[in-house]
Formats: sequence, C-alpha cells, structure tokens
Amino acid sequence: MSDSLTYAYYPGCSGTGTSIEYDMSTRAVCAELGITLTEIPDWSCCGSTPAHTVDHTLSSALSARNLALVEKMSLDTAITPCPSCLTNLKTATHRMKNDGFRDKVNKLLDTPYQGGVATKSVLQIIVEDMGLEALKAKVVKPLKGLNVAAYYGCIMNRPPEVMNFDDPEHPMAMDNIMTALGATVLPYPLKVECCGASFGIPRKDIVMSLSSKLLDAAKDIGAEALVTACPLCQMNLDLRQDQVNSAAGTNHHIPVFYYTQLIGLALGLSEKELGIDKLCVDPRKVINAIGRDETS
Repeated sequence: MSDSLTYAYYPGCSGTGTSIEYDMSTRAVCAELGITLTEIPDWSCCGSTPAHTVDHTLSSALSARNLALVEKMSLDTAITPCPSCLTNLKTATHRMKNDGFRDKVNKLLDTPYQGGVATKSVLQIIVEDMGLEALKAKVVKPLKGLNVAAYYGCIMNRPPEVMNFDDPEHPMAMDNIMTALGATVLPYPLKVECCGASFGIPRKDIVMSLSSKLLDAAKDIGAEALVTACPLCQMNLDLRQDQVNSAAGTNHHIPVFYYTQLIGLALGLSEKELGIDKLCVDPRKVINAIGRDETS
C-alpha cells in the first residue's frame, strides 16, 4: 500500500487518442480523491497488442523502458488505466524475473531496468490503497436508481499469476465501487467474456458476434448501462453498437461508461471534464434518471 497515494502515471497510447475520455476522467477523479498522478516523463508505447504478437523480447523492452523511467523518478509504483497496457507492463516484469530473459531485454535499453517498480491498475489502487469506505465518503451525488452491469473483459484479471488482482473468474472491484456510489449493480453473467478485442478490423464478424452476446446479456438482466475499465471493450460495445445492431438485427441502445466517468458524476464533477460527450451511445436518458425516486 502507498502511504501518500502518489504514483507514476502511464496514460498509454489510446489514452491520448481513441480513449481520451478515459484519461480525462481518470485524471479528474484522482485529483478529486487526493490521488497524485505524476506522469512518466518521455513515456512511450508499452508494446501492447502489436509488438507482443511479433517479438516477446522487443515487447518487454518497450515496457521495461517505461519502468526504468519510473525508477529514475524515485517512485515504486506505476499505475495505468488501460488493462492492455497493464498486462504488457506486468508480463514484462514477470518474464524479467528470469535472468537470461532480463539480460536480453536490457541489452536493448539505454538504461537497464532493475526491476524495482510495482505495476497496478488505477482500479486496483482505488479499491486497495484508497479503499471503498473512503471513496463512499466523498460521494455527493449518489447514483441512486442506476441499474448497471460491470463488464471487466478478459484480461483485467488474467492470468492470475501475473495480474494478481481480484478474482479471475468473478471479479468484484467495479461492482463494489458502483455499489459504494449508490448504483444498483446487476449480476452480469458474462463479466469476463471477450468482446472481440482488437479483431474489429481483421475479423469484424468475430467482434459482432461476441459483442452482440454481451449486449444481449446486459439487456436480459435489465441493465440500463454497462461500465468497463478497458478502452478496447468500451470501443467495441459503444462505438460499434450500431454495427452490432445491424449485424444481429437488434436494437440495443445501452450507454457504455468508463467506471471513472461514473465515479466522477458521483463526486459532482462536470460532464465536460469527464468526457461524457465523447460517448457514442447517447447516455442522456440514463444520466437524467440518476437520483430518481423508485417508489414514485
């Protein structure tokens, strides 16, 4: 646990582009919660999806470069919002426990990585370092009346020996956060199933099929919104929702929030600083209904 709630912050490439609202809401929420994010200077791509499919050594070197920069910052923990970035950072650290592999990686780096940095998700430090009770105490606009399903995707907690956070088959971190915020969290049976991830371009049919199942399941349990922590998951379920509807003959209109956006709303932050306007499926009806009296 960090005593001061101060961390090296790795935004990730998507956080500066396709998921900028995730980065915006993460920074805004952490500032409101008293969590200090110190962005890693001169950070670069961690070698996520494209690199590790080609060369594990190169992919790990890209991650290790960033972690070596954290060592220069004299901080012992690096955090990132993105599960894909987190997976690569953690996998590099895990593999570099092997002396031979570490030597191969460090030969590619100007500054060798010594292995002294812990890597965690922003989700993890909110739950474990700050704590749910402290979060609940800061809520000013409870999400009463919001029926939400928490969707984790397939890599946030897997493989467990590398990710070392929450349950790999039945994670509860986002569920518990949403409950602390006053929302009603519905039991979502597909919370760790794959959405199709980065197959959106080469195999659109796979994404349409898998994402359709996720949206169908959310509708079946009465979810008014989905909440996620993964840019790829959010993109496939939000940006591609019309495509899914067209392919499957459905008519879903389910907003897909980042969990940080819903935390921000509960903390009283503005929709603008949370990037709510960047969501593709219009969340207005859902947001307007928050705080309704369900007995009336």
